[in-house]
Amino acid sequence: MFQKRPGMNLIANALYLFLTYLVTVNVGFRFYRNGRVYLLFLLHGDAALTDSINRILLTGYYLLNLGYAAVRLRSWPTVTGWLSVLETVASRTGGILLTLATIHFINMGVLYLYSRRLPFPHLKNHQS
Repeated sequence: MFQKRPGMNLIANALYLFLTYLVTVNVGFRFYRNGRVYLLFLLHGDAALTDSINRILLTGYYLLNLGYAAVRLRSWPTVTGWLSVLETVASRTGGILLTLATIHFINMGVLYLYSRRLPFPHLKNHQS
């Protein structure tokens, strides 16, 4: 029914990696830039600790997401045509986006819990 086209997998892989790279870097930079305010709040204004954690989170975010995207290529289905390229790239990119969102919310929860354990006695009146 479908005629196999050997170059279609290469096109799909390249498109997937390009889209994943763009989304990962763009979202990572936005989290890095805009998340600093949240981290400063959670870490009670400790700018040095905030910047250090923010850089570590960004590096880990890039490594985890781009590595995960690359590993997912191993289980890539055979792509037989342009419709298959679109379907495969869309579903794989969607999977990456869901993974990014999940990791983001887990990170925010962990940072919140960590911030609640920090000893800042002068701020006890402001915490519930």
